[in-house]
Amino acid sequence: MASTRPEAGLTVAVIQMEPRFGETEANVARSIEAMERAAAQGAGLVVLPELCNTGYVFQSRAEARELAETIPDGPTTRAWMTAAARLGLHVVAGIAEADGPILYNSAVVLSPEGLVGRFRKMHLWADEALYFAPGNLGFPVFDTAIGRIGCLICYDGWFPESYRLAALQGAEIVCVPTNWVPIPGQDPKREAMANILAMAAAHSNSIFIACADRVGTERGQPFIGQSLIIGPAGWPIAGPAAPEGEEILFATIDLADARRKRNWNAFNQVLRDRRGDAYGEMLGSAHTPGWY
Repeated sequence: MASTRPEAGLTVAVIQMEPRFGETEANVARSIEAMERAAAQGAGLVVLPELCNTGYVFQSRAEARELAETIPDGPTTRAWMTAAARLGLHVVAGIAEADGPILYNSAVVLSPEGLVGRFRKMHLWADEALYFAPGNLGFPVFDTAIGRIGCLICYDGWFPESYRLAALQGAEIVCVPTNWVPIPGQDPKREAMANILAMAAAHSNSIFIACADRVGTERGQPFIGQSLIIGPAGWPIAGPAAPEGEEILFATIDLADARRKRNWNAFNQVLRDRRGDAYGEMLGSAHTPGWY
């Protein structure tokens, strides 16, 4: 069994996988097999893709409701919690959540002790808006034994405010379960736009970012893979993974570097230098003092 590693030696694993639509039990079993492989190589934190228990391309609200589950007592979260406890892992994983009559595109944050919290996708993409409600929990940052973890899901990463609000609340790493799709006009010789945005966010906020994408084509919709782990300077430290095929990326990091290396020189520190007085109330005051 892997043990929870200290901050200075945390191995992060992002699992790039191909869920099969509607095959929840099999998808969860395969995700746990991948978690076991990651733990065997020393991982203390594992990130899984968006909606990895159900698949992504719903065709009706009834279909989404049939596959959505409650948190934490639904079968998927229970299975992941059992695996996290057995393997000594922290896990961030995407799931279709049912909260009474309302459905959310969510991520659970788990520790070996159980449920730490959940994130509900704030910015819905395309047909998601037909089935899911926009997230209503903001951008929580979770205190854990391995460090302070923030979450985003896929399209949330197109909004710089998402990463900034997590960083201002002390996030050292932001975990991103995602289902990236092709972007029109993408130059195949360049990094994926999703990767460029994540690299820029890591650099401009001095945080680690771990993006776990899916692969394959589901009901005619292709997904682009290219999962990656990024350091606080903005450069990939693992990946990008291939655009096709399942794989696991690993990076052993010191989460304290997100704070330690935030001072770029004798004068400049990327969060402290913000002109909150000029940005308006939302961006000017939405922070917890002391995390600079």
